Amino acid sequence: MAALDWFLNEQERGNPDSSIPTWCAGNSAEPLIHGITYFDRLATEVDSLRPGDHLFFTDWRGDPDERLRDDGPTVAALFAAAARRGVIVKGLLWRSHVDKMAYSEEENRNLGDDIREAGGEVLLDQRVRRGGSHHQKLVVLRRPGRPEQDIAFVGGIDLCHSRRDGPDHHGDPQPLQMSREYGKNPPWHDVQLAVRGPVVGALDLTFRERWNDPAPLDQHGPIATVMDRLKHADPHADRLPDQPPDPPACGPLDIQVLRTYPAMRPRYSFARNGERSIARAYTKAIRRARHLIYLEDQYLWSTEVANLFAEALRATPTLHLIAVVPRHPDVDGRLSLPPNQIGREQALAVCRMAAPDRIHVFDLENHEGTPVYVHAKVCVIDDTWCSVGSDNFNRRSWTHDSEVSCAILDSAADESGGFARNLRLALMREHLDRAPTDDEDLVDPLSAVKAMTSAGARLRSWSDAGRADPRPPGRIFPHAPEHLPWHQRVWSLPAYRLLYDPDGRPWRSRRANSW
Repeated sequence: MAALDWFLNEQERGNPDSSIPTWCAGNSAEPLIHGITYFDRLATEVDSLRPGDHLFFTDWRGDPDERLRDDGPTVAALFAAAARRGVIVKGLLWRSHVDKMAYSEEENRNLGDDIREAGGEVLLDQRVRRGGSHHQKLVVLRRPGRPEQDIAFVGGIDLCHSRRDGPDHHGDPQPLQMSREYGKNPPWHDVQLAVRGPVVGALDLTFRERWNDPAPLDQHGPIATVMDRLKHADPHADRLPDQPPDPPACGPLDIQVLRTYPAMRPRYSFARNGERSIARAYTKAIRRARHLIYLEDQYLWSTEVANLFAEALRATPTLHLIAVVPRHPDVDGRLSLPPNQIGREQALAVCRMAAPDRIHVFDLENHEGTPVYVHAKVCVIDDTWCSVGSDNFNRRSWTHDSEVSCAILDSAADESGGFARNLRLALMREHLDRAPTDDEDLVDPLSAVKAMTSAGARLRSWSDAGRADPRPPGRIFPHAPEHLPWHQRVWSLPAYRLLYDPDGRPWRSRRANSW
C-alpha cells in the first residue's frame, strides 16, 4: 500500500499558501466513540497540564456549564483552572448568531469570558462567508520539553450540551432542544479521535494559521461590531508562544490533516483561494473503492456528493455503500423541516438509481425505541483509508464552512486488520448489539452487508408487528426518507440550496464543477 495511492500529494491539496505538511508518518490514534468517553479523556489530559504548557481549541459551540463527568468539572471550570495554574489557554469560537435563532452567541461569549477572567484568551471569530460558520472541533495540548506526551483531539464532538451521551444512548443530562422525535434528552451518537505523534504539530499549525490571520475578527456589519465593543469582546489576538518541535514518532499510522476554508473576502492569509482538501481527499479515495464504503454522517445530502458515490457504484459492480444517518432532522418546524429533508431525499435517490441493490442506508434507535441522532462524521473505505472529522457529506462542509478532518492509513495493517477495519468493526458491533469479539461475520465486506441488512430487516418486521414480542438484537433500521409533496418542494429546494447547503467555491471551480 503506497500512501500516495490514497492520500493527496502536495499539488492535489491545492493550497500553496499553507505550510501544513502533506501528511505525517509515525502516529497513533484512538477512536473515542461517544461524548462520555471523549469528555472523560479530555478532562484527564487537561488536568495533567503544567505551567507553560499549551491548550489551544476551536469549536462551533461551547457551553461553559457542560459537565465533562457526572460530578464535573464543567468545560469552563476545566479550562479556567488550567489557565490559573499557568497553562497558556487560547481558543477560537465561532461568533455564532443570537440564541433566539437557536444558535449560541451568548454561550460562546460566556465561555470566552470565563476563560479570560482566569488568564486565558478566547476570540469570537466571524471570519466566515455570509451564512457560514467555523465548524472545526479541535483541542491541541502541547507540553514543551515533554513532546512524547503531546496529544490532540479532532472529530465531530463539540464542547457543549447534548454531546455527553454513552453507549446505551440515554442522552446527555444537559440536553439541547431538538425535534420532538428525539425526546427530552436526545440520544446522541458521535466520534472523536485522540492522536499522538507528529500529526499533533500539523493540528497545532492549523490552529495557529487561523489565530494569526490578520483579517478583522468580525466582518459582517457595524451592529455586531458595536455589540462586541459594548460587551468588551477581545478584538485582537495576542502573540502565541513559539510552536514546539513536532512530537516524536510513536506508531504506525500515516495521517493526513484535511481542511475546508471557503473562498472569501478579505482572503485568508493561509488560504487565499480557500482550501477544499477534504472534498479532494474524499474524491480520490471514493474513486479507489472496490468493496465497501462505510460511513456515518449527520446529513448525507448534496447531489454533488451523491454523484461521487453513484459514479463509484456504477464503475465497480462489487462495491457496496453502507450509510448510517439520523432518522429525523434535528429540527421539526413547518418552515425549517422541509429544506432539511429534501437534500437527503435527492442524494439517496441519485445513489439508488446507480445501484439500488448495493446501497444500504440505516438509522438508529436505542433499546427504549427513541431515535438516536447520528452526529458522527466517519468514513471507512475498503478497510484501508478512513477519516474522522468535523465535516459532513454535503456541499457546505466541503466548500463553505471551516472544517478539519484526519484521514488515516495504517502501515502495519495486515490480513488480521488495521486501524480502519477496527474502527468499522467497533461501530458495527455497537449498532448490532455485539460483544467486543463477536465480529467474525463482519470482517468480510459482503458478509458485513448481510449482517447489517438482516438485523435491520428483523427490527423493521418486529416494529411493524407492534413491538409486542421480545426485541431482536440490534439498533439499526432501514432508513426511509420522507417524500415531500410538490407544494413543499417548490420552495424548499431553493431554500436548501441557497441557505442550508451553500457553495463556497470560487466561481471558476463552480463553473468547472470541480473542488
